Amino acid sequence: MNMIAYRRYDKVSRALDSNTFLTGGIIKLMENNFSSKQVSETTGLSIHTLRYYEQIGLIDGIERDENGYRKYSQSDIVWFQVLSYFRAMGMPIREMQEFFALNDSQIPAITARREFMETYRIKVIDQMKELEKTLEKVDDKIIFFKNLEESDKLQKNPKKDTRTSRHV
Repeated sequence: MNMIAYRRYDKVSRALDSNTFLTGGIIKLMENNFSSKQVSETTGLSIHTLRYYEQIGLIDGIERDENGYRKYSQSDIVWFQVLSYFRAMGMPIREMQEFFALNDSQIPAITARREFMETYRIKVIDQMKELEKTLEKVDDKIIFFKNLEESDKLQKNPKKDTRTSRHV
């Protein structure tokens, strides 16, 4: 296992959620090489996204063959899956960069990442509260438009007053 794969393994082992890590057991890093297309198909990320993540520093150490084509390892695929996990949580890329930069902090990485996730959790709760308020406004508008529909139906089809149209 090369040093880059080892460093990425260390990041992955700390970044994966407990269910993934425990049910998957130890992540084995094979030295297989995968093309951009294979990694894209495996991870569900576009080739553009793979390159973008490399460009902005979310993944590093991607080897290249003699023709300059990227050669991804199994650990790279796992790392992309971790990045996808964080995106699925709604984490912005800027915050993902902050999270993964915590290796360089003065606080032990695990503690810093836990604190980061606790702060991120508070942000998610705040977003949920805002979404609840938005949902209430949407529901109010739905009721408003339903009332308008009813009003419009009554204007188009007024009921005849049965009191005035009696036959004698």
